[in-house]
Amino acid sequence: MTSLLSKSAPLALAAALATGPMVALAPSAALAVPAGGYADLVEQVSPAVVFIEVTGKAKPANFEGRLPDNTPEELRRRFEEQAPNGGRDQQGLGTGFITSVDGQIVTNHHVVAGAETVTVKLPDGRSFEAEVTGSDKATDIAVLKITSDVELPFVAFGSSEEMRVGDEVMAVGNPFGLSSTVTSGIISAKARNINSGPYDEFIQTDAAINRGNSGGPLFNNDGEVIGVNTAIISPGGGSVGIGFAVPSDLVQDVVADLADDGTVTRGWLGVDIRPMSDEVAEVLGYDTPRGAVIERVSDDSPADEAGLRNGDIILSFGDVEIFELRDLTRAVARTNPDDAAEVLVLRKGQEVTLDVTVGTLDAQDA
Repeated sequence: MTSLLSKSAPLALAAALATGPMVALAPSAALAVPAGGYADLVEQVSPAVVFIEVTGKAKPANFEGRLPDNTPEELRRRFEEQAPNGGRDQQGLGTGFITSVDGQIVTNHHVVAGAETVTVKLPDGRSFEAEVTGSDKATDIAVLKITSDVELPFVAFGSSEEMRVGDEVMAVGNPFGLSSTVTSGIISAKARNINSGPYDEFIQTDAAINRGNSGGPLFNNDGEVIGVNTAIISPGGGSVGIGFAVPSDLVQDVVADLADDGTVTRGWLGVDIRPMSDEVAEVLGYDTPRGAVIERVSDDSPADEAGLRNGDIILSFGDVEIFELRDLTRAVARTNPDDAAEVLVLRKGQEVTLDVTVGTLDAQDA
């Protein structure tokens, strides 16, 4: 069983003022590189970071999306993307990490999509055939299971919400098949929307991430997993210091669902939505566009039964204010089916509050 390091006490930094006494500055422990570097931390967590080999007849689904037109780099979300080979056996590489002594492993959906066999190799040389317990394309998270006669090393999740821009992070993975590669950097941004799916809220990092790092952990200085490395922006396929990880707070919810019954249950409202235009925002007196404009209400949907109409502008859902479309998408998805929520809408210039009972989102629609 792997234990996790506690934070090292920060060293005080002294600054001498020309006209005054010496002043001690104590930096945050969360921002400081561990004393002596990352070696002790690597020794603690690396036994739980695994190499994943996949074979399959079907070519894993490629991500064909692109960033907005004003962004020159191509978004390369599929690290293991390969050219078609006529239907012959294909092989893919990725990374995962063990989250329990009995062999639960977290990785990316796109690492194991279309897999016929999944082999997990531990840093100590042991190899296991893995079963895909469940996989969620919408968040690109998958859960695997291996069976061992002894307890396995594992790592724990930390809180991605508590991490701040500028905090130090460390990635461990298998870029280009080079097992147990360690890179470090900082959190460059949070809640990034890279237009890859409806639940985008990625952690951006400058820690080097390349093909083969997919599904690997992003650690804080306590050795806790605060993200799952999933995507990069790169003009040529290699790391240019712009990588993205699914935040651990979201990953934990998805993993719990997948481990339970192999699927993720999400709430469903039943509306097609679009952003508010700048012109409408100006007419309504808003400084910037906000809310989600309903274009269509599905028949017999929770929205239909609650009385939502085409043209309504959803301003809040439950206790979540809606500033952009993904705010509503995530708020509804995180609501348990059959739970009730108050929806505040702007209808013909008047605010109206409606009660809606959330339905269950079909897996295919997700």
